[in-house]
Amino acid sequence: MTESRVLLRDGTPVLIRRLMSEDATLYHDFLSDVTPEDLRLRFFASMHAVSENLIDKLLHYDPAHAMAFIAVDDEQSGKMLDAVRLHDDTSGANGEFAILVRSRLKGHGVGWLLMKHMIKFAKHKGLKTVRGQVLWQNTTMLAMCTELGFHITDDPGDPGVKMVTLSVCTEHPILR
Repeated sequence: MTESRVLLRDGTPVLIRRLMSEDATLYHDFLSDVTPEDLRLRFFASMHAVSENLIDKLLHYDPAHAMAFIAVDDEQSGKMLDAVRLHDDTSGANGEFAILVRSRLKGHGVGWLLMKHMIKFAKHKGLKTVRGQVLWQNTTMLAMCTELGFHITDDPGDPGVKMVTLSVCTEHPILR
């Protein structure tokens, strides 16, 4: 469940696998192809680059309570195309996710495939729900979450944020 080979909509072969600390060089190249606007939509703050400290936090996680997957251009450049993280809450029953896609690849299906992989992992792990926070301006992400079956609500603590929640203990036809 930690690795799979899939095809993008255009037929490009992609490898989905766990993120490892050795992927630091891939992460730097990946982030160089993410626009400041896409960084803002992911990290909820204006930034032109990601600090080394943040990259270190993204690369190093406790696999007992978190998981990160990346999609890699399997046969072409070997470049990292996107990354998704899933962190368990303190109860271990639910998880919170975050995803970032190379800006030029938005709309090519790589985010969709990685989200499906993360949801299947969450289900296999026995989580009840996965949820995330999405800025209301991130219409692409909100549309993808709707297509994947997420329930979208306003965040009561922040009117600029939407909460997206998916029950993973039920069967979702889109994830087959």
